[in-house]
Amino acid sequence: QVQLVESGGGLVPAGGSLRLSCAASGGTFSRYAMGWFRQAPGKDRDFVAAISFSGAPVYADHVKGRFTISRDNAKNTVSLQMNSLNVDDAAVYYCAARLYYVARDSSNWAYWGQGTQVTVSS
Repeated sequence: QVQLVESGGGLVPAGGSLRLSCAASGGTFSRYAMGWFRQAPGKDRDFVAAISFSGAPVYADHVKGRFTISRDNAKNTVSLQMNSLNVDDAAVYYCAARLYYVARDSSNWAYWGQGTQVTVSS
């Protein structure tokens, strides 16, 4: 059983930056793909970015060039650096894990964190 704990959310002005982190425990971290999803009120949980067990990143089109996902297997953490934030990026951000390879569909991810709120002021 994998446990995931997100941190780093908060309030940021439009155009600003924020770095989210997710700490994993309870599994062999290097075997897992790690992902970030987000959910705004009244909307579905959408794919943001993910990184495979081998370190290959995948991004949603709407964050390409602004967000960067990275992983540190020594620390069992995955991070999401978010730059040039806009009000449409405001949501609860969730960390997720699944074995080996990434998937864009949230239903394909086995483990989830509790989420961290990102608020962007205009």
